[in-house]
Parts: sequence; structure tokens; C-alpha cells
Amino acid sequence: MTLHVVVLMGGWSAEREVSLMSGNGVADALESRGHRVTRIDMGRDVAARLAEAKPDVVFNALHGTPGEDGSVQGMLDLMGLKYTHSGMVTSVIAIDKQLTKQALIPHGIPMPGGRMVKSAELHQRDPLPRPYVLKPVNEGSSVGVAIVTREGNYGDPISPDARGPWQEFEELLAEPYIRGRELTTAVLGDRALGVTELRTKTGFYDYDAKYTDGLTDHIYPAAIPDDVAAACQRIAVDAHRLLGCKGASRADFRWDDEQGVEGLFLLEVNTQPGMTPLSLVPEQAKYSGMTYAELVQWLVDDALRQEEGM
Repeated sequence: MTLHVVVLMGGWSAEREVSLMSGNGVADALESRGHRVTRIDMGRDVAARLAEAKPDVVFNALHGTPGEDGSVQGMLDLMGLKYTHSGMVTSVIAIDKQLTKQALIPHGIPMPGGRMVKSAELHQRDPLPRPYVLKPVNEGSSVGVAIVTREGNYGDPISPDARGPWQEFEELLAEPYIRGRELTTAVLGDRALGVTELRTKTGFYDYDAKYTDGLTDHIYPAAIPDDVAAACQRIAVDAHRLLGCKGASRADFRWDDEQGVEGLFLLEVNTQPGMTPLSLVPEQAKYSGMTYAELVQWLVDDALRQEEGM
């Protein structure tokens, strides 16, 4: 069946450029399968442009706010448009790392401890023993993350002049630093696709490492014990279900390989995972026997099966 699909991309978040790469890749794939595609680089007039386009379905290729935080989802619900990926309530919770902890930890999902801290307080004292991690509570792709160590150059206490997220955000989430390895698992519908280990050449899997070719090696399947791989997949599917995710999600983990399965911690669930050539969901789908175009088609078909507002 030929469909009219709006691919919503771009916007004004810190992840705009990645969203444009994702969106154009998706649009090309849909066109290759014979669909009519309208590409919309989201501006403030997005509702008017969607109303004019009258699509059968919207492929949400936005990353960060407002495309990942429930805002766009709420607008699409009000307009009665079907769309890919998770709905409004799930998006509101999953983009907020603190809300995600509150939703998942009571159900036995292992996540790091930590607390919210005012950025101004960081220049007086450390909120946690070093090493610890500071991150904005509602940004994705490791935007604005800082690892504070005793050997680092942020100062002790952190200097207001040191470059870091405390200069951009009034409040940050402080978490204990978990040594070890970076793992990730994609979930499609109700199944996990596998486990990838991410080995960066920069020491930290930050925004540049994620989206700059050659800075990160993707090891698939991850060379980890079977019980750890099974735990990654089980936790990823459970988190997807508990949060009410739809379509695709990606669960990111830190694993302390000296602690066995007890050293595995879920960091976050991404409800709008990237669809770029370096992105992990398309990569794991490929290893599972699904081409990029087939993955895009599956997400569109899944959106058409969903009820609005869920």
C-alpha cells in the first residue's frame, strides 16, 4: 500500500544536525519503497504545515526537545495524526532521567543512584564523592555530560569558569561514576535485537563520539558473558514495556566487568533513537536480518497499528 508519509526532522534542539541526517535517511528509504514523502524541517509553523500536508502517518525523526519530550507527540495527538515511536506520556517520562528512575527502579530495574543538584552549589562543594557524573536531566545523546574526577581540570570545588554543563543548566543530575564498559540494546516492539559494546577512542561516548565516523568502534555481538548479555536484553525489554514505549527504543548501560551481572546498570532509555548511518538501532536490525528500508517500513506499519494518544 502506497502511503503519504511526513518525515518530521530538524527542529531547534542541540541534536538538530543528527535529526536531519536521520530524517533524510528515513525519507530516502520510504521513497525507495514507493511511498510519497513530504520532508518537514520543523519550525514554529509545524502544525499549519502538517494540516496542509494531510499525511497518512508522521515519521517522527526528531531528537531532543521538543520532538522527544512529549510536546510534538501531544500536538500530533490533538491533530488526530498517527506517528512513529512512543506517545506523549511515555516521552515525558523517558526524556527525564529522574522520572525514568522513579518509574523503573521500584520494578527492580538496576539504575545508578544520585540526586538533583543546583549548579551554583557545585562551586561550593561536591554533591557526591569523586568520581561522579553530572548531566542535564532531559537532554539526550550525552549532551552536556561531565565526568568529575580528582585528577580532572574542573577544579576542587568545580570552578565557575571551567567549561561544563553548570554554565548552561541551572540544575543537574549527579550520579556515581560506574567504571567499566558501555553497552547498548535496541528493542523493536517486544523483542531485543542484541547487545553492542561501544569502544570510544576519546575515552567517553559523548555526542561527538556517537556521530563522528571513526571515533567509536561498535562491537557486535558484544564480547561479554552470556548472563550479562541476557540481562541487558531482558532489562531493555522490561524498561520498554514499563515505560510504555512503542516502535523502537534503545537502552544504554554501563557494566563494571569486575562485578559480573551485578555490575550492570541501565543509564537511560532513548525513545527516539537515531536513524543515521552510524546509529545503533539500524545496525542491530541489520545484524538481525532487517535492512534499513525494512526497519523504516516496520516503524511506519507499527505506527498505523497504534491508537492515537497512546
